[in-house]
Amino acid sequence: MCHHRQAHPLTPPHRPHNSLYVISDQGKIVARYDKRFCSNTEITRFYSPGFEPVVFDVDGYRFGCAICIEINFPQLFAEYERLGVDCLLLSAWPVDSIFFLKARAHAAINNYWLSLSVPEQSANLMRSAIIGPDGSHLASVDATAELAVVTLDRDAPEFHIALNLARPWRAEASQGDIYRGRRVDDPRSTDQTCV
Repeated sequence: MCHHRQAHPLTPPHRPHNSLYVISDQGKIVARYDKRFCSNTEITRFYSPGFEPVVFDVDGYRFGCAICIEINFPQLFAEYERLGVDCLLLSAWPVDSIFFLKARAHAAINNYWLSLSVPEQSANLMRSAIIGPDGSHLASVDATAELAVVTLDRDAPEFHIALNLARPWRAEASQGDIYRGRRVDDPRSTDQTCV
């Protein structure tokens, strides 16, 4: 599988979607992700927004897609975690170096791998890279390598905490039952002006 980013034309007079195409190893389009959170310029001048997440499975691993400034919308990354994504494919044209830190944070918070694809023109800020489910920087494209390659391995000992402990705990904690069941009835808890 590979992904390719381009504008997806709609019927005139509608503006196109900014899209990622998922292409099978037989060269067929199997899915298309349409960017949901467009910039102000994109939404007012160039594109129509998408509204749905896209997930697809390859060899027992689930992938999701995101585009560029969507890095600034944590709810999108959390949604993919709830959808059981093992690796998020993020295609972007970053304009600042904090972008890479945000990508690492989303991978670590949601405990999935993140593949960051950026153009060569962004090399002064960052390179295309693969980030581990603990936020670690695993591999990058550089002057000697045209591809960054890692093996997704749920049993890798270095990811045991992220995948087997943190991710299930955070999913359970997000449901809230473990907290609601431990709520106390105590005036010192409800009175937030006492010391």
